[in-house]
Amino acid sequence: MAQGAGPGAEIGFEDDRKTGRLLAVEAGTAVGHIAYFVLDEPPHALVAVHTVVEPGHEGRGIAGRLVETFYAIAAAEDVPVVPLCPYAASWAAKHPDRAPEAPAGVVAAAEAQRARHRGRG
Repeated sequence: MAQGAGPGAEIGFEDDRKTGRLLAVEAGTAVGHIAYFVLDEPPHALVAVHTVVEPGHEGRGIAGRLVETFYAIAAAEDVPVVPLCPYAASWAAKHPDRAPEAPAGVVAAAEAQRARHRGRG
């Protein structure tokens, strides 16, 4: 995957659906992730709740690439994205051509599911 560590190394993305994380991986090390969940009810939207870039890797566009990849995964699965994460929501607002807005009912269902599961495990 990567040709060496550091700013010039290639970054790959791995969707770990079981743990609800889209990982940005460089030289075998996770350098960032989006924490998310899948909406329980149809249309089973992907719901971004937190975007993290590890210390020392900020300022390289990793967060934006994570969100862009997240939307691409959802598009490939033909499901909407609900960006409850402030960073993902901001990125989506700046890139409406790549980040279609989820229907209001899907957003409400995602917010309700997140509220039900807060504080668990």
